[in-house]
Parts: sequence; C-alpha cells; structure tokens
Amino acid sequence: MNKQTLEQCETPALILDEAKMNRNIERMQSKLRSLNVAFRPHAKTNKCIDVTRRLMQTPEGPLTVSTLREADYFAAHGVKDILYAVSIAPNKLAHVIALRQQGVKLTIILDSLEAARMVVDYARASKQTFDVMIEIDSDGHRSGVQPDAEELTWIGLLLHTAGVNVAGVMTHAGSSYDCKSTDEIRACAEQERAAVVNSAARLRAVGIPCPVVSVGSTPTALFAEHLEGVTEVRTGVFVFFDLVMAGLNVCRVEDIALSVLATVIGHQNEKGWTIIDAGWMAMSRDRGTAKQPVDQGYGVVCDVDGRPLEDFIFIGANQEHGILAHRSGNGANAPRLPVGTQVRILPNHACPTAAQYDHYNVLGSDHEITAAWQRFSGW
Repeated sequence: MNKQTLEQCETPALILDEAKMNRNIERMQSKLRSLNVAFRPHAKTNKCIDVTRRLMQTPEGPLTVSTLREADYFAAHGVKDILYAVSIAPNKLAHVIALRQQGVKLTIILDSLEAARMVVDYARASKQTFDVMIEIDSDGHRSGVQPDAEELTWIGLLLHTAGVNVAGVMTHAGSSYDCKSTDEIRACAEQERAAVVNSAARLRAVGIPCPVVSVGSTPTALFAEHLEGVTEVRTGVFVFFDLVMAGLNVCRVEDIALSVLATVIGHQNEKGWTIIDAGWMAMSRDRGTAKQPVDQGYGVVCDVDGRPLEDFIFIGANQEHGILAHRSGNGANAPRLPVGTQVRILPNHACPTAAQYDHYNVLGSDHEITAAWQRFSGW
C-alpha cells in the first residue's frame, strides 16, 4: 500500500494500534505460560490471518473459530488444527467433512443426546467419522450440558460406542462479563475450571479417555489463580480489548488497541452536540457498557493520538451520523472540535465494531499507517 498518515485516511476507518496489540498478546501468552496450559486462540474477534499468525503456536494452529467460513479461511492459509466452537447443526456436517477431507483436523462440539444421535447417524450414513467435544454449561450463561447431569455420560457413551472420537470437554464462562469485581472473576474462573475438570473425570470413569479439557474467556484466563486439570485455554477479545473489558478492570482504557477514526462534520450548539461521520454502521449498535457502573454510550471519544477527551462520549447513532456530547449533558463542558477535526472512538465491544470493516489500518509511530490487513465477515 502507499504510505499514508492518519490525517490522510478517509473516514470512518478502522485503526489498529500494532504496539498495543502486541503488548496485549504478550500479556495473555505470558499468563498462560505461567499456568502451564496450551493456548488455542479464538479468531472470531480478529478474523484476519495477519493477526492470527501472531497468536498461534505454529502456522498450523491450534485455533478456535466460531463460523465455518472462518474455518475455510484459515484452512486456506495453512491452519490444520481447528475447533469449531458452536454447537453443530445437521446442515453443516457435509461442510465439516469437506474440510476434514482437505486435511484439516476440524473438531466440532455438541451438548445434547439429540445432537449426538444426529452426528452418529450422519457418520454411519456417510462412512465418515468426527472429532467431537462435549460442551459443558459451567455458569448458566448460554449453552452446554450440566456437569453433573446423567445426560453427560449418556452423550459420551453414545458417541464412543459408535466409534465417534470424544476429543474432550469444553466450556465458556460467559458470565464473567457480568462480574462486578476481579474477585468475582477469579471465583468465576475456578467455577469454570471445576466444571470441565469434573465433567472429564465423569467421562473417564465410564471408560471414555477425554484427553482435552478446554476453558475459555478473556476475563477468566487473565485472572485464574490455577488451572489444574485443564489442558488448553481459548480466548480472543484480549488481542484488542474494548470498553467492556476495561469496565471489568480486565484491562485499562489505554490498552485498547482498536478504534474507529472519524471526522467532525457539524454541530448542534444549543444541544451541546458534535456530529461526526461515523454512525452505527461504523461502530455497531453494541451498548455492552450500559449495564456496567460507567455507561460509555456507543464509545469513548479520543483525540487523534488516542488520548480520551475527558467525559466526552458517543451518545447517539444514526446510520452514518454519530452524536458526541459531554457525559454530564452540559454542552458548556464539551470540548470545541471544529469541523474537519479527527477523533478516534474506542468501541464497547471489539467484535461487532471490527465486523463493520473489510480491513485494519495498522498504526505505527508518528501517525503512520504501516499496512492494511484484510479481514472478512459472513458465514
């Protein structure tokens, strides 16, 4: 790409601060080394080979994905060890087989006898096999089989006796995003660990090897005190961090590596509003901080250097227009930003904000854009 600076970028634009990203990656990798567990990074946040290569242990993985399109994309870039971490549906099994026939060790997950029977029937009909992990509900957040449910061993035995490989158990402590303190996150991490370790022990007790015991959420990974019995960790949003993570005290605002560059295009002075050329199509409608002690609206407003403008937030969004105002609602407290001024908006949730764009503008020193890293979306 031709070299350009932030000031030359047409807005809105997705900005990735490479130095901050690298520090975030090292923090997570260092933590997991100290816990003596393998790392299976999650690519759902970044959806970009240039980022993902910095996360994986080898060019072939291991890796976690949330869509089969992600699996296709990373397989095309040489990744061979992939966990598809969404419960499988029957209309996806032909796609799974196609990837496996390309030499990809693609593991699927499920959490019910109904799904297990479906996989067994499909394996028999197609004369194929699958690697399957059983999802455990460690916190009542989303999906998974209860760790003490009889159904857990029934699922395992059904798969195992049919010749379908039970690769292990996995869980996601999604409730960690609702914690009110780091002590609560630590407790959530232990609850997550205990749920899958005990589930694996139950499966082993009935003769199922269950080699992999997998946990995954950025908050619990960074605050876990030990992960005895766990073999791997899956995390993704830590690469960029966001305001939800900052609101949990998992990171600092200044650690957030992702921002949206926007330009001031007008004012409503009587309302104390500054209007920018980035609306919900640029930021997403995610309001993940609304339930936290500090509601950051649609994002925190920073100057072009990435320094937050005190209590200046993105309060309203139309499709292509954003409204900035002082948190107090008093226009006299808002900074005066002339038309043409560039600002950078820190996102509530990195995943949906990044999903609005087809590439990252990689930021180096002195406002220089050093690269354009392509990303993708869809299913």
